[in-house]
Amino acid sequence: MNRRKFVSSTSKGVLGTIAALSPINSFSLNKNEIINLGVIGTGDRGGGLIPLINKISQFNLMACCDVLPFRLENGIARADKKVIGYSDYRGLLDNKEIDAVLVATPFNTHSAIEIDAIDANKHVYGEKTMAKGYEGIKNLILKKRDCSKIFQVGHQYHSSRLYSHVVDIIKNGAVGNITAFECQWNRNGDWRRPVVDTKLERIVNWRMYKEYSGGLVAELCSHQIDFVNWVLDSVPEQVTGSGGVDYWKDGRETFDNIHLIYTYPQGVKAKFTCLTSNSMNDYQIKVLGDKGTIILDYDKAWFYPEGNSDKKEIGEVDGVAGATVQWAKGKGIPINIEHANSSVQALTDFANSIIENKTPESDIISGSKAAISVQMGLDALHENKIVKWKDEFEKYYN
Repeated sequence: MNRRKFVSSTSKGVLGTIAALSPINSFSLNKNEIINLGVIGTGDRGGGLIPLINKISQFNLMACCDVLPFRLENGIARADKKVIGYSDYRGLLDNKEIDAVLVATPFNTHSAIEIDAIDANKHVYGEKTMAKGYEGIKNLILKKRDCSKIFQVGHQYHSSRLYSHVVDIIKNGAVGNITAFECQWNRNGDWRRPVVDTKLERIVNWRMYKEYSGGLVAELCSHQIDFVNWVLDSVPEQVTGSGGVDYWKDGRETFDNIHLIYTYPQGVKAKFTCLTSNSMNDYQIKVLGDKGTIILDYDKAWFYPEGNSDKKEIGEVDGVAGATVQWAKGKGIPINIEHANSSVQALTDFANSIIENKTPESDIISGSKAAISVQMGLDALHENKIVKWKDEFEKYYN
């Protein structure tokens, strides 16, 4: 079958479903319900989410917390109304008027703070990666088991209507039998934050130190690892890889480059690469199957069907592309779909889950499996060995 006929027939099947996709929000919120929210950790991520929270009518940002005064001041300044400032998160949790918290603190603190938040009867939005270390992951799972409050993990692409649609069409056969994933998140920069006092180095640049951080694997690759788990409805059987501090010789402990290969059931391999010395193609996920390839970036996706057409040109494909696609120019078939910024959508979904008392798409189960997968990758890198999924992990869910 030539490429033109292949794409034409495919568009009437799997990819044709794109045109019938539901709008960004398939449900409505009760406009009268307001959730009092506190943000714990107002650094780059937590502080950066505050302007988005301001725009979500179901949230009333009530309080901010950070151990660094200048971070706390920046967070408070970003709020569009007066909020309470706390230097200790326990004070924020003691405030009975606060219904929910967003936790955006260093990786090693996630489990303890979120367990305390559950004990304080708060709904929790915990930034990725969910928890550091197998023990921290297990403790959080066990704590949530006895809690009826909403717990959402901040893998925001799980809330993306583009990403969820792509997952659906992949599961419906768009790329055929998946054989591999190729994922990267490359940057060119030292990943450091300026420090006004050397005493604050480890607090401000916590991502550089193993005590607090999972480095590139936890901070970046975790989103793509979560995506692969999601697509395959599975967890990795084993992982191997390498990396090092090979470019930025500045005293950091976490690697400045990482290269991981995860093996999933049926022999599917998923490669993850993060560089800090070259930004070619930035962020990208490739899903490769025997019928085609889907490529995703932050907010766009394309389909590349398999075929042997010498012309490498296809005509208009209903519901997929609005114009002729020239394969010689390296363009695939765009998957056009209405969708919001993934972080806005994730926060909106969090509010929705609270109001409607429903399980989030990125919940304790998917979030913890991504966290275990991340920790396996860290062990493979730091111990230079093949790390396998352990039977004991399954006990966390029983």
